[in-house]
Amino acid sequence: MFPRGAARRISELRHVLWRSPAQATTRSFSTALNYHIDTPDNNTEIQWKFSEGNSAKVKEILSHYPLNYKQSAVIPLLDLAQQQHGGWLPVSAMNEVARIIEVAPIRVYEVATFYSMFNRAKVGKYHLLVCGTTPCMIRGSRDIEEALLKHLGVKRNEVTNDGLFSVGEMECMGCCVNAPMITVADYSNGSEGYTYNYYEDVTPKRVVEIVEILRRGEKPPPGTQNPNRIKAAPEGGNLTLLGEPKAPPCRDLDQC
Repeated sequence: MFPRGAARRISELRHVLWRSPAQATTRSFSTALNYHIDTPDNNTEIQWKFSEGNSAKVKEILSHYPLNYKQSAVIPLLDLAQQQHGGWLPVSAMNEVARIIEVAPIRVYEVATFYSMFNRAKVGKYHLLVCGTTPCMIRGSRDIEEALLKHLGVKRNEVTNDGLFSVGEMECMGCCVNAPMITVADYSNGSEGYTYNYYEDVTPKRVVEIVEILRRGEKPPPGTQNPNRIKAAPEGGNLTLLGEPKAPPCRDLDQC
């Protein structure tokens, strides 16, 4: 007997996932689920293949691994599939990867559901990810996210009506010295033109400007957005390490 609460939950999920395309802008449950429910645009009956250009990339990726370790290519192949499919992975793409590396599909599903970089529901052509780790939070990442959501008129993990933008959260992007920061995964030109850029030292005003630059089809310069900084150097320039470091008196320090 199926528990009443679980049955109600499944019913709610089906209602969300089977919306008409015009309504299907939300990903309310997608990042929390580790199982798949068929929808009209995401089911095993839909045929999915790598493009001719990406098929050559598949061969190149597989060449990096011994023939009996094809399964080691699962992450780069999923990444390539996601780029080709506009930023998300339908189940049919995962099945194609499983066929290529000769493993059971569940082995690919395990990877795709474990790593947060793989999206299993639609995202915008420009997928904006706000760093939510402690240094960025202290430096105002919640204000950054709020500015993006308000400007775009969406909630977290929703897609704008024009399909251009979505906003999500990502943990530690590894540039804490330049906090707060966002990443823009650009799927607007498919896998051939795919870029994944960091925008650091951002402010609520600056992230809105970045959105509008992207909307115009232009590419804002990545890296620090603080004009008074060079990469990760302190504002105003270095105060230490201004000259060549003093060399040790001999190569073997134990003999000095």
